[in-house]
Amino acid sequence: MILGLASMVREVLPIVAVVLFFQWVALRRRLPHPLRVVIGFIMVLVGLHAFVVGLKLGLFPLGTLMAEQLIEQGIPAMILLFALLIGFAVTMAEPALVAIAEQAQDASPGKISAFAVRVIVAVGVALGIGFGVHRILVGGPFHYFIMTAYAVAIVLVFFAPKHIIALAFDLGGVTTSEVTVPLVTALGIGLAAAADGRNVLIDGFGLIAYASIFPVISVILYAW
Repeated sequence: MILGLASMVREVLPIVAVVLFFQWVALRRRLPHPLRVVIGFIMVLVGLHAFVVGLKLGLFPLGTLMAEQLIEQGIPAMILLFALLIGFAVTMAEPALVAIAEQAQDASPGKISAFAVRVIVAVGVALGIGFGVHRILVGGPFHYFIMTAYAVAIVLVFFAPKHIIALAFDLGGVTTSEVTVPLVTALGIGLAAAADGRNVLIDGFGLIAYASIFPVISVILYAW
C-alpha cells in the first residue's frame, strides 16, 4: 500500500512541478487557495492508487476470465455478442466521453446532443471491438484490417461537415480511457491466449486501436 502510494507520488510529481513552475516562475503569480490545492492533490493520489489497485484486482482478471470461458463454450456468435455489448456498456460509462460530450453540447447549443453523441460513440466502439474480436477468432494480419479502417475514416473526412471532423477524432481518443482500456485489453489478451494458433503479442493487442477508429467513423456518419 505504502509503496504503491510512493510510486504514484513519483508519477504525479512531474505534472505538479510543471504547473507550479509556470504559476510561480513564468507567470509570477501566487497559487490561489493553496490549502484546497494540497487537499485536491492528496485526493488525486489516493484516487489514482485505488483505481490502479482496482484494475489489478477486478477489471483485468474479469476480462481474462470472460475470454477464457467464452472460448471454452466454442460459440463464436456468443463471443461476438459479448464483445459488442461490453464495448457499448464500457463506453457509455467512460467519464472522459461524458465530459467531452457535454462540452460539445455546451459549445454548440441546439446542434449536438450530449446523449446522442455518447450513444453514437458507444455504437462505434462496440462495432470496433466486435470487428477486432472477429479478427482474433478467424486470424489475418492486423495491419491490413486497421489500415482499411483508417482509410475509410480518411475518405469520410473529405465529405463530412467541417464542424464535426475535429470532434469525431477527439471522441475516438477519449474512448481509450480508464474504463475501456483495462477490460478490452484483458479481453483481447485472454482470447488470444485461449484460442489455438494465436499469438498474444500479435493477436491479443490491438483491440483498443479498433475502439479508437470506429467511433470516428460512426460520428462522421451520424453527422451526415
